[in-house]
Amino acid sequence: MRILIIEPYDTGSHGVWMRGYRTFSRHEVHLLTLEGQFWQWRLVGGAVALAEQYMALDFTPDLIVASDMLDLGKFLALTRPKTSEVATVLYFHENQLTYPTGPRQKRHHHYAYINYASALVADEVYFNSAYHRDSFLSALPRLLKHFPDYNSLHTIPHIRERSDVLPVGLDLERYDAHRPKAPPDPDLPSLVLWNHRWEYDKNPEPFFRALDRLAAEGVPFRVALVGENQRQQPAEFEEARDRLGERVVQYGYIESFADYARLLWASDIVASSAMHDFFGISVVEAVYCGCWPVLPWRLNYPDLIPETLHAHTLYRADSGLYFRLRERLLDPAPAPPELREFVRQFDWRQLAPRYDAAFESVVARKVLTSGR
Repeated sequence: MRILIIEPYDTGSHGVWMRGYRTFSRHEVHLLTLEGQFWQWRLVGGAVALAEQYMALDFTPDLIVASDMLDLGKFLALTRPKTSEVATVLYFHENQLTYPTGPRQKRHHHYAYINYASALVADEVYFNSAYHRDSFLSALPRLLKHFPDYNSLHTIPHIRERSDVLPVGLDLERYDAHRPKAPPDPDLPSLVLWNHRWEYDKNPEPFFRALDRLAAEGVPFRVALVGENQRQQPAEFEEARDRLGERVVQYGYIESFADYARLLWASDIVASSAMHDFFGISVVEAVYCGCWPVLPWRLNYPDLIPETLHAHTLYRADSGLYFRLRERLLDPAPAPPELREFVRQFDWRQLAPRYDAAFESVVARKVLTSGR
């Protein structure tokens, strides 16, 4: 089967995801992309540029997999001579209905409506987590009621019936090559890892408050502050670095994958205080490398942890983050192996066959309904 993935925003996790699937799929996977910049313009205008490129291709795929950054209806309208009988899938990495707005941002319903209309057009809709799917579908009535008339609320069940979950695939086994052969130094304090984006939706303030309290109490720990940062002056991170001083052993984004992998293996605890995360890639990677997770009991995080360990890893209030970290730091036992085994399900070697089978079913249904 020939699959074409269309991605108007080729960067970060979007790019890693589609190239990972191309590597591990048993099908022939091609990519049609635009650079990962100007996200608002990509969502509005990317379909026109990509339609022109598609019409110039000398092959027709059996299946088109479009990311949520594509206005799928616009793209299909512009490519009707070559796409009228091609099956289509829309894959949601994120969505503009429930993605939180920043402190100086305003939500634009137009972008959210593009996501809705694309989901309405696709033959099948996949989300990277059940939490993501459910929050998107729950938000649709509120979006459509925003408009004055003809708000098409009756279409929501149609989208729900064609919506399913395919978790993000990750090449976790590549971390194994950087696993240290020597045991950790028992004299070093536990290393707490922050490996999330340095943005408002990751809500770093409760994390730093917890570390400040632990430091004031004299609890021994080290901390690594890594993750993508697109701000010139991330004030809360700079201030935390100054307060925590020598406890900070790594500060800033790590370009080298090998160096990043070694840091994950060297870390003891991965913590999050996020208010937004549709999946949790950075947590899965750290847990695979042996970190104890300390995570809020919300978003998709409960689905990343075995239920039997929820009470030992998840917290409900910000104060719970402090108590959970304190518990782990004062009793620095290794993370139980079932944590690592649980997240293996997100490795492409496990997930690619699920993707392949799901996509084959979409194509088979399209053939059946179109009479080809």
